[in-house]
Amino acid sequence: MDFDLRYIGIEVDKIWRNTSVPDLYERALRLESGSAISDVGALMVYSGKKTGRSPKDKRIVRHSQSENHIDWGPVNIELDENTYMVNHERAVDYLNTRDELYVVDAYAGWDPKYRLSVRIVCTRAYHALFMQNMLIMPSEEELETFEPDYLILNAGSFPANIYTSSMTSKTSIDVNLERKEIVILGTEYAGEMKKGIFSIMNYLMPLQEVLPMHCSANVGEEGDVTLLFGLSGTGKTTLSADPKRKLIGDDEHCWTDEGVFNIEGGCYAKAIDLSAENEPDIFAAIRYGTVLENVVYDEKTRKVDYSDTSITQNTRASYPIDYIDNVQVPCVAGHPKHIIFLTCDAFGVLPPVAKLTPEQASYHFISGYTAKVAGTEMGVTEPQATFSANFGAAFMMWHPNRYAELLAEKMKKHGAEAWLVNTGWTGGAHGVGSRIKLKYTRAMIDAIHNGSFDQAATTQDPDFGFEIPLECPNVPSDILIPKNTWEDKQAYDTTKEKLVDLFRENFKKFESKVNPEIVEGGPAKAIKN
Repeated sequence: MDFDLRYIGIEVDKIWRNTSVPDLYERALRLESGSAISDVGALMVYSGKKTGRSPKDKRIVRHSQSENHIDWGPVNIELDENTYMVNHERAVDYLNTRDELYVVDAYAGWDPKYRLSVRIVCTRAYHALFMQNMLIMPSEEELETFEPDYLILNAGSFPANIYTSSMTSKTSIDVNLERKEIVILGTEYAGEMKKGIFSIMNYLMPLQEVLPMHCSANVGEEGDVTLLFGLSGTGKTTLSADPKRKLIGDDEHCWTDEGVFNIEGGCYAKAIDLSAENEPDIFAAIRYGTVLENVVYDEKTRKVDYSDTSITQNTRASYPIDYIDNVQVPCVAGHPKHIIFLTCDAFGVLPPVAKLTPEQASYHFISGYTAKVAGTEMGVTEPQATFSANFGAAFMMWHPNRYAELLAEKMKKHGAEAWLVNTGWTGGAHGVGSRIKLKYTRAMIDAIHNGSFDQAATTQDPDFGFEIPLECPNVPSDILIPKNTWEDKQAYDTTKEKLVDLFRENFKKFESKVNPEIVEGGPAKAIKN
């Protein structure tokens, strides 16, 4: 069947649609600077100047149909329709200058009832292969009748015009919910396409009382589903790859009246310091068909040095989900039994594991806390708190309370339990204490799954109010109460007081629109002794 894009004003005749992996490899290697094949057969690519997302350049067209649902502000930056059309035409004009284009027609969402049909038009073979990895590919029969719900015009090799109204740089990622389009200018980072689709799902799903979630998910032999939320560096991907459980997905899910489904058809794992010892499932998934972004490799052997971050700290691997051995396909399962909020507390004052009430769960869901260790910036000598609402503020279009309400409703209806798991520091803050051992964290998550905490004695944290188990199989009991691990108890109290104040200060901006019982689910007051 003849295929063209003239209906959107694109006159290019040569279009590579849902192209084979060998074809995309050959074209990337021949036409795209920086492309090479690794020693295990992965396609290594360079995304250009932008090696990560550009959240300050993402904009949403303000329209009367959707404007009252959107939480406008520094995350959801408004754009007028006229400026959008200027960028749209700029993208179409650029795409029309190409001799050839790539099209990916695929689905977002494993549940047919909720899935989106998405068409991506792009100029790079790398982008096409990336999206074929990350979405759910249609069968030949499905492709014959494929009609896109949403269109992505990726003209990222061409800059936005900074003299255009509202443009603050040469990069712009514009979402138009009414036209059902995304236009990308000025960035070749592939993750913008993936997260653009996630943003759309984050808008559409609550309209159907479905909760979209930035989390990983897995399922046990008894059909018990666990969701793991967490910001970068907390262990979300590592801990969801559990040899005793099947992976549903590593990043984007929805919770419906029937259960949980993965939005994506692939995984997009951070590759920094990747090793076969620490992350065997991910390491083994890097092979022919995998896209490796911005990694450094030996020119002779083509062996990747995952510890080398000279291009970027945000090195990435994109591969189809069935490259993981222990995976649930189709990526659909029942209602969650456990919800785990992961944090890497570099202050060293949160417990390694704690049980949350539904109100506390909503509070910590809206807070989305982790703390990064002192970075490379001059003068930064102590941990830096990071709060990202719903553990993915950059992609959430509604007010955080809308997602928190949906979470609380579904937890209550289906009897899910919530837990806070700290993968960060014990025995002191970063620089004094040490990182909690991965084997201990895995043992605590095992204890959640097998019910070991159900009968365990607990103590209530006097400030955060959650219940801390006093014993856990295969974990030294002394590390379960953080204060016990600090030599300087006064320093512990002072540091905890600081963290409590940071939580309370961060939450002030949500209080006016958040249910009072959720506000009460936070720390009651700072320590004053």
